[in-house]
Amino acid sequence: MAPAVTGADDASIPDLGPLGIWSFHLDVQPMARAREAAAELDELGFGSLWVPEAVAREPFANAALLLGATARMTVATGIASLHARSAMTMNAGWHTLSEAFPGRFLLGVGVSHQTLVEGVHQGQYSEKPYSAMAAYLDRMDAGVFMGASPAGAPTRVLAALGPRMLRLAAERGVGAHTYFVPVEHTAVARAALGNTALLVPAITAVFETDPGVARRTARAFMARYLELPNYTNNLRRLGWGEEDLSAGGSDRLVDAIVAWGSLEQIAARVQGHLDAGADHVCVQVHNTDTRHLPLDEWRQLASIASSLRTSSVAI
Repeated sequence: MAPAVTGADDASIPDLGPLGIWSFHLDVQPMARAREAAAELDELGFGSLWVPEAVAREPFANAALLLGATARMTVATGIASLHARSAMTMNAGWHTLSEAFPGRFLLGVGVSHQTLVEGVHQGQYSEKPYSAMAAYLDRMDAGVFMGASPAGAPTRVLAALGPRMLRLAAERGVGAHTYFVPVEHTAVARAALGNTALLVPAITAVFETDPGVARRTARAFMARYLELPNYTNNLRRLGWGEEDLSAGGSDRLVDAIVAWGSLEQIAARVQGHLDAGADHVCVQVHNTDTRHLPLDEWRQLASIASSLRTSSVAI
């Protein structure tokens, strides 16, 4: 039988260090090249590598291949959609990778977005995401897995933005993965999670110091997300108005969501999330060509890890 599922009070919460990478870029590379790049990220000292699930690689197969190419870093799904597979299949994949790569696989699971669920997965999106997630976790945890079990309890985080889902992330996993959030949300999320749960926000960075060019690049990234109610409703809860959310986003919103500028300015944004209560920040480098691996930017980011400080409110 599978080991018990860990919650946020369990001692097995992974220590990811302060800095990781979130990347879609690897999905569009030939796998051999993606594995080479992952190995370099591992050697550079990043604590985690987060892979998405949307319209590219299947995340469990992807994670397995990337884990096999690396020796130290954690590979995490950001996120595996509960609409893409049954709870039993999700549970089996989770336990399989956790056994094969002890302490190095972190399952991120979420409800995804209505447009993806109905348009890509051809499923039916629940109007009550919290209830759908809770019921899915119940089915996962009741699932039978008779394969070789992990040495320790496998770990998962939930994709969470609102207060109820954040609390569920602490109760039914080791914490939360947040995305498309300003620093102010990290403070709100920490308060909802409590002091012992893992909090991993993803931030997007544009290595461009010219404000006009940087904001145009940032808006190109933000356009798809400003059409998704999960994200815009979260921003409204934080007090952002319609003038901020329309017409590609106000300059103020663009600057809050996307870190742009020099390496020092981007490092300051990472530190801002850590000061607000994040345990670990994964950075997604955005450029105008998603097929171009941002190796130079990743190497620059690696140089700041040793200067980052975690907050006293984080675990």
